[in-house]
Amino acid sequence: MPRLDDTQIESLVSKAWEARLNAYAPYSQFHVGAALLAADGRVFTGANVENASLGLTMCAERVALGAAAAAGARSVVAVAVAGVDDDGVVPCGACRQVLSEFSPSMLIIRCRPDGAHTVTSLSKLLSSPFTGDSVEKGKREPVGAA
Repeated sequence: MPRLDDTQIESLVSKAWEARLNAYAPYSQFHVGAALLAADGRVFTGANVENASLGLTMCAERVALGAAAAAGARSVVAVAVAGVDDDGVVPCGACRQVLSEFSPSMLIIRCRPDGAHTVTSLSKLLSSPFTGDSVEKGKREPVGAA
């Protein structure tokens, strides 16, 4: 699991809360911000963007990851997620899967409204992600094979 010092974590936490201020959540009123640390040291932020067709809503984590990928980042060290939940917000299942594409061992920082945070790893939240190896294996399996 990657290691971050307290200053790096506090910076990500602060940027996640700041990003949350830009969330567009007119339907749920559940505002979420994320700050993602790329392996090269750059930080990318995102906020959730809801849509009337709720399935098209974009989570803060995937917005931040999209910005990182668009800027050429291909490896992620950590993501801080800020939202109003007493225990802190964790990425949803879809976000966990997408984040795992860039680093299955990244740190997940759950930012709590009281200013505290907890740190876990993505691999603990998503122990068996679907991977590129899964895709390749599927290409080799004959149709109808068990």
